[in-house]
Amino acid sequence: MSADPTHPDEKEANDEAYEQKHVHEVYQQIASHFSSTRYKPWPIVERFLQSQLPGSIGLDVGCGNGKYLTVNRDIFIIASDRSDALARIAAQHHPHSTVVADILSLPHPNAVFDFAISVAVVHHLSTTERRVQAIAAILHSLAPETQGKGKGGGRALIYVWALEQKSSRRGWDKGDQQDVMVPWVMRSNRPAAAAAAAATTTTDTAEPEQVFHRYYHLYQEGELERDICAAGGRVVESGYEKDNWWAIASRPE
Repeated sequence: MSADPTHPDEKEANDEAYEQKHVHEVYQQIASHFSSTRYKPWPIVERFLQSQLPGSIGLDVGCGNGKYLTVNRDIFIIASDRSDALARIAAQHHPHSTVVADILSLPHPNAVFDFAISVAVVHHLSTTERRVQAIAAILHSLAPETQGKGKGGGRALIYVWALEQKSSRRGWDKGDQQDVMVPWVMRSNRPAAAAAAAATTTTDTAEPEQVFHRYYHLYQEGELERDICAAGGRVVESGYEKDNWWAIASRPE
């Protein structure tokens, strides 16, 4: 008898296989080029890290090339990424620690960290359940509100791509499909910065050398806050910044 595709175990395996093909394998292939285009911290992430007390210990979940590890020299960050190719690049940022880890299976103790960041990661999970599970994993790592070094306990800053991007070159907006495949274009005859600018456009006139497609779930207004609440968190602050929704969340006692 054939396997039941609605069975939870098989559905989970299918979801994992989909993300393996359309997210993890892609970042393994584009890691070096992707890293060359990621060097400037986003202002709100920089502000969040600079606000942490000296001696604070936190996580960067889905750290990419580790560009945020050097923002605040007075804190210690354990960075992780599902891509070992990107984790190797991030590991160059001493004295911080870098490990290869999946966001749904973080190898960290619960309820001990003063802060966490996860920038442009959760939107790569292919179902609502998995996105909520990923947020819950981040929140579980935080010191509860009465135990953290900072006022009110640990805080997590989470960034996701927004559906509402009508003023950007991508042009997505309310009413458009939320689950999309976004190309990353690499060319041998153009600088990395120029190729990065083309990486999230859906049309390009020049003949590409290689095109890799990544899965994204585009968050609509209010959705990130709902997922945080569904994960057992409390939204402290949230907003919109340049085609992204972001939120700072805590883990209630």
